[in-house]
Amino acid sequence: MISLTDAQLNAWLINFIWPLTRILGLIMVAPVFGHRSVPARVKIGLGIFIALIISPTLPPMPNVGLGSWHGLFILVQQLLIGMAIGFIMRVIFAAVEAAGEIVGLQMGLGFASFFDPQSAGQTLVVAQFFNMLAALLFLAVNAHLLLLGVLVDSFQSLPISPQPLSAAGFYNVAAFGSTVFAVGLQLALPVIAIMLMTNLSLGILTRSAPQLNIFAIGFPITLGVGLIVLDLTLPYFAPLLEQSIQNGFKATAMVIQTLESLAKLDYPD
Repeated sequence: MISLTDAQLNAWLINFIWPLTRILGLIMVAPVFGHRSVPARVKIGLGIFIALIISPTLPPMPNVGLGSWHGLFILVQQLLIGMAIGFIMRVIFAAVEAAGEIVGLQMGLGFASFFDPQSAGQTLVVAQFFNMLAALLFLAVNAHLLLLGVLVDSFQSLPISPQPLSAAGFYNVAAFGSTVFAVGLQLALPVIAIMLMTNLSLGILTRSAPQLNIFAIGFPITLGVGLIVLDLTLPYFAPLLEQSIQNGFKATAMVIQTLESLAKLDYPD
């Protein structure tokens, strides 16, 4: 008859539950993995599969009861770490969606929107198109595998510990949110410039020929010019987005390093 002690059962559970919590935190927030079209069973199954693979290679876990207050604190801490890693990459996709919103409004497609299950709101067609391109490029450059690699490496550089993390690392996560406006403007800037010149030309045409019905010819012109410019600038979309993804991985490494260094500084061994 097989008998298990409470200590053995607790050791087995913490070696699996705490890593699984960090992994599920990333899967819940990260792009592609956390999309609402992906069933919850698939997300949980993927998290369990990764946890079973990496759990034997992890550093020793702290001797803390899983159901104690310290155990619950570690559980919440691992969830926040996983969400922080996934959120940084999610910011890149938010920047792409912002660029699509700007481009759609400049082209006069502000009325062309539909329900987006990911954001649970109305999204412009151009923004959804940009988001699909970003997801395809994210998979094409194997960024999803690199993201999982960063997550696995984080268990070595930032091991599971009862020591609280410094708020400076999470502040860096929030500061990376400025990328939404910077990258979004860079992606939409060519269309913004051309549409500004187009609108100026239409304004001059209206002043020179007041009898011209600008509402009848303005919308087809702006829409046609916008589609042409969008087609011409799409080849430059992939390199800029790939560079933004690389910057996201650099920001992730910086956040993990900040949390690790400050934790060691505040709580030396």
